[in-house]
Amino acid sequence: MIKYIEYPDAEMLKLLLQRPVNNNSADESVVASILEDVRANGDAAVRQYTEKFDHCTIGEMLVSEQEIFNAYQAVSIELKEAIETAKANIERFHRTQHVGSAPIETMPGVRCWRKSVPIETVGLYIPGGSAPLFSTVLMLAVPAVIAGCGRIVLCTPPDKNGNINPAILYAASTCGVSEIYKVGGVQAIAAMYFGTESVPQVSKICGPGNSWVTMAKQLIAKNGFPIDIPAGPSELAVYCDNTVPAEFVAADLLSQAEHGADSQVLVLSEDKGILQEIIEAIKVQVDVLPRKEIAMKALANSAAVLVKNQNDAMEIFNKYAPEHLILACDSAEILAQQVVNAGSVFIGAWSPESAGDYASGTNHTLPTNGNARGWSGVSVDTFVRKITFQHLSKEGLQRIGKTVEVMAEAEGLQAHRNAVTIRLGK
Repeated sequence: MIKYIEYPDAEMLKLLLQRPVNNNSADESVVASILEDVRANGDAAVRQYTEKFDHCTIGEMLVSEQEIFNAYQAVSIELKEAIETAKANIERFHRTQHVGSAPIETMPGVRCWRKSVPIETVGLYIPGGSAPLFSTVLMLAVPAVIAGCGRIVLCTPPDKNGNINPAILYAASTCGVSEIYKVGGVQAIAAMYFGTESVPQVSKICGPGNSWVTMAKQLIAKNGFPIDIPAGPSELAVYCDNTVPAEFVAADLLSQAEHGADSQVLVLSEDKGILQEIIEAIKVQVDVLPRKEIAMKALANSAAVLVKNQNDAMEIFNKYAPEHLILACDSAEILAQQVVNAGSVFIGAWSPESAGDYASGTNHTLPTNGNARGWSGVSVDTFVRKITFQHLSKEGLQRIGKTVEVMAEAEGLQAHRNAVTIRLGK
């Protein structure tokens, strides 16, 4: 069960802010060997690892039009409507991010501008294990489509019968993504990275996964291949006061704890009574969860912390840099202005984290493990390259030339100076 801690000192705080160690973490050498095997043997290696890890034999990797049609029939009307509402909100929010840059004249005759150019071919990885995340399809495919990516390749693991969850297929099709492959795990990352006989090589890979998928993404990133963000186990931090019902906060904490045994949740308050109520509410709610065993393991990594005041709480949060941060208190709007490090912030008692996970419009693919200190979540920017342009007229070069010559000379780069001097001589 979740630990209760009062007024942690510096040493205790250091321990408190440590992420849990995943005992099932990926073996780097094993992941590297799978990557190399897929590079060398293509589809044959992909099929071998699919049989080994997903316990199924796949023939054609590409999902057929008939399978997509069957998925339309299998998904309930209620779920279809929910997916379409969520997609509309996500699309509405992300379209505001697709903004161009007008040229500016930094000095007479010197014009500079920046242009967003979509990545031609992107790979989306969608987890499909214990919880097939069709919501992640929306979070990745919608901004990729808005960005204008020419080709979107989606990989997701099949079940034991070689099928893909119908909701994943429906969500993908709704977004206009039809190139879907029945491949998961490290072999999917390898297939999109190297390209195989069936799976095309992509220019960037996005999407969350387990520790093995994460390790594969990290290894290809070491080789300079672009990925979206460093991702790890899900996490949530909450600040609350006694104006919020304890069952609200307990439900929020459990919504992240049920993600995985290595997830972590923290709740901070200066009110001892509300923390005790939350702990009791957690005991009641966790007992009836289908994923109770997973949530209980995550709660063992988690803590309810009594702090002296709100400023102490915000200082702790900014050091922790949580993936998700809920501010459920009277002063939530004010406290939100103090947030420096967080993936996504939920303001007020009526803003559950699960709203952002599914349908409010913001993206749920976020930096974890403290990476929110330097990384942002997935957005339209994830799927474009920002290319800068400049155009100098003859007058412009005459005006800026001396500056460039002096700086190049000072750095000892004579050829740089010459590129200007020769032109000015003409």
